[in-house]
Amino acid sequence: MKVRAAVLESFGKPLQVQEIDLAPPRAGEALVKIHACGVCHTDLYTASGADPGGYTPCVLGHEGAGVVEEVGPEVTSVKAGDHVVTLFSPECGKCVHCTSGKTNICMAIREQQGKGFLPDGTTRFSRNGEPLRHFMGTSTFSEYVVMPEIALANIDRSARLDSICTLACGATTGLAGAIWKAKVEPGSTCAVFGLGMVGLGAVVGCRLAGASRIFAVDISGERLAMARRYGATDTIEAGDEAVKRILDATEGFGVDFSFEATGIVSVMAQAVESARMGWGLCTILGVAGRGETLNIIPRWLITGRRVQGGSFGGARGRTDVPKLVDLYLQGRIDLDGFVSHHLTLDEVNRGFDLMKKQEGIRSVIRFD
Repeated sequence: MKVRAAVLESFGKPLQVQEIDLAPPRAGEALVKIHACGVCHTDLYTASGADPGGYTPCVLGHEGAGVVEEVGPEVTSVKAGDHVVTLFSPECGKCVHCTSGKTNICMAIREQQGKGFLPDGTTRFSRNGEPLRHFMGTSTFSEYVVMPEIALANIDRSARLDSICTLACGATTGLAGAIWKAKVEPGSTCAVFGLGMVGLGAVVGCRLAGASRIFAVDISGERLAMARRYGATDTIEAGDEAVKRILDATEGFGVDFSFEATGIVSVMAQAVESARMGWGLCTILGVAGRGETLNIIPRWLITGRRVQGGSFGGARGRTDVPKLVDLYLQGRIDLDGFVSHHLTLDEVNRGFDLMKKQEGIRSVIRFD
């Protein structure tokens, strides 16, 4: 079938919206009509050429939601008509990682996914008879996609797809990072550095977990005000004095849980330093640039602080994303408020421009 999609032809160049070919799903795969897709920083990161694992040409996009149109042989967990959230972080439920109970990083299709292929080592996209690679196993900057069954979260059909698409990456990373990865405790103190989609999600996650005090740190007064609306109790302008202000407000000890959501290594160090002496846990959610390293003063660790990463916030996609959709439908998570701009596919590059200018929180492409 013919579909319109946004193709990354060359790093550092605008995406090109064009007509390409999409083959039917094979065994273990499903054809999904994408209804909405967020424009995420990870897409921009790859398009810029900063991602060491990036490749061209490919169809970008990974923060999607849509409706299953057709399934291939052996598919059992989704059927035509089901509403789904696309998952760059799949969950097979059978590999050694999925069954360990220790991680959300599924190994079933990871190798081929990282190369731009579906699990059998081929693509469903092509152009003029030549294969065109997928991105993160999703490629949701396309009207239709073919994806592995294990990379689709089956969700409640009553949820707005242009809001819950944010759960395909950014919102879940923050929410799950606080709720399931860090396991924020009732009555605890928290600090969130960076208030984009991921950071605001972390603020909400801390609130849902019952944190008594939540410090929100950012350079933007608008985002600080938004963090207040989402549950932050204290707002701090980002800078060299941010850690001191957190320490001063916590009797010099720091917070029980800190979160970094900027991808800036100097801010990561601040998040570690702000964690409480003795037992503070810092969760790194941002993605640093190519070749960058995080310098941690050993004394911070010797005195009891701990540091962990949280890909997709530690969420198990097919298990946990439907739970977050349910919380949204219950009115406990305001995903609608995260969406600041609605765009068409032809405006995808404007979504990148808005992100660079830090205008709004999330631009969402609507296909219908």
